[in-house]
Amino acid sequence: MIAGNETTRNAVSGAVVALHEHDRWRWLGEHPEHLTTAAEELLRYVSPVQHFRRTATRDTVLGDQHVRAGDKVVIWFGAANRDPAVFPDPHRLDLQREPNPHVAFGVGPHFCLGAHLARLETAEMLRRLVAAAPALEVGEPVRVASNFINGIAHLPARVG
Repeated sequence: MIAGNETTRNAVSGAVVALHEHDRWRWLGEHPEHLTTAAEELLRYVSPVQHFRRTATRDTVLGDQHVRAGDKVVIWFGAANRDPAVFPDPHRLDLQREPNPHVAFGVGPHFCLGAHLARLETAEMLRRLVAAAPALEVGEPVRVASNFINGIAHLPARVG
């Protein structure tokens, strides 16, 4: 019911906060040629969906963990998207990171059907925001109280 609404909205607001926390807002406005890679990196860095739980349909091994059919398995997207075995310097916001094999949209048969649209919406919203408000200032975000969505409920902003 909320796919493509709450997730993309929180990806964009989380991206605005991350860009300001890392002093990259003006840089992105001055380098719009990097919007595609920047959007991918912001999706990785923000990870608007925190986790998904699935039920194992057969016995398997994940890493060194034995999983039995019927066991519940949870992927924590933020942890997967900061895996140092996959991402060099995983806690750094690198708007030119390539390759960027993040899992913000899930993996396998549960990959988000709207991923292409969400990528386009995220990049285009950021393109328009940095162009329209190059001197945007943001205050302290109020986060959504949720164990599912990494979201922002309120973000004071000043267009300067």
